[in-house]
Amino acid sequence: MSNELELRYGMNPHQKPARVYVNEGALPIQVLNGQPGFINLLDALNSWQLVRELKQSLGLPAAASFKHVSPAGTAVAVPLNETLRQAYFVGETELSPLATAYARARGADRISSFGDWAALSDVVDVPTAEMLKREVSDGVIAPGYEPAALEILRQKKGGGYRVIQVDADYEPPAIEERQVFGVRMAQQRNTAVPTIADFTEIVTQNKTLPDAAKRDMVVALITLKYTQSNSVCYAYDGQIIGVGAGQQSRIHCTRLAGSKADTWFLRQHPRVLALPFREKLGRPVRDNSIDQFLLEQLTPAEEIIWQQNFTELPTRLTAAEKRDWLDQWHGVTLGSDAFFPFRDSIDRAQQSGVSFVAQPGGSLRDEDVITACDEYGMVMATTSLRLFHH
Repeated sequence: MSNELELRYGMNPHQKPARVYVNEGALPIQVLNGQPGFINLLDALNSWQLVRELKQSLGLPAAASFKHVSPAGTAVAVPLNETLRQAYFVGETELSPLATAYARARGADRISSFGDWAALSDVVDVPTAEMLKREVSDGVIAPGYEPAALEILRQKKGGGYRVIQVDADYEPPAIEERQVFGVRMAQQRNTAVPTIADFTEIVTQNKTLPDAAKRDMVVALITLKYTQSNSVCYAYDGQIIGVGAGQQSRIHCTRLAGSKADTWFLRQHPRVLALPFREKLGRPVRDNSIDQFLLEQLTPAEEIIWQQNFTELPTRLTAAEKRDWLDQWHGVTLGSDAFFPFRDSIDRAQQSGVSFVAQPGGSLRDEDVITACDEYGMVMATTSLRLFHH
């Protein structure tokens, strides 16, 4: 491996020259196919850390689907039920544990994952390569690739699919640096890795925290560690189901992530699963059509285009039907990268089936937030660990 890699350009095509390098030793990455760009590498290096830490903390294969330096979805290898197989367009496809993790990560928010960067904690096998081959994706990073899997990926995008192998044993220096406007800043690297052991400080009246909720809290907090702040996410069944990234207000994070979680639940509604799509309609078009189906109203022009995707016109779900469906779901975990300053996020989260909350605590209004959780029978654990990421 060399200590430098020339890039096509920086964040935008006019930002040339561009390169990635280390001052000492060799780069911990090797490009096996394609030519990654500046943003590709930001996604790759952040997403690799996320899946590595999920695997380290939970001992399960992990995957992430990244877009613009934040995860659209992350997951560990929890088997898919038949409903999720249908909602994720997996069908009867053979899934290894690693492929299952990626199917979940990609399925969290399929609209946002269009053109994603994938990160995988384990050596990529053929079932995972087949999953990647069929999705619109820019590239992948993993600690290794089976020869047959690598050959599959090298054929993607006319041979231009970006494939990066990372040194799984590489540890970066303790001090990390950044330059902004010619000014250098340095700080100790964030080495805190959330684990199940972090959830002993339960501050609510309800203190029953199942193992599945502890797992989902770990998934949520490690995801937040690599999400642009402010950030909030909802986790369920071993995966993220909604991310609210980079908002200036925590309630706006909670609303954004909650709306994505609601969409994830609604994609499993029988009427959505039974939508009469035209034959050979691609998955991205189906994803967009489902998203539009769940909107309250389309413009006349959008409606005409949307109708062309079906063999017969489906009847939209009413607001009451949506609410009835969402009210059936419970056991969701809400994670936050910093404390909740008001109870409003808890009130919003309750509408999306949240039963468990993990957050640092430390707000002047912690008691108000705890009271809100108690009113809804939620379990909240405080970690005293802020996880801002910029």
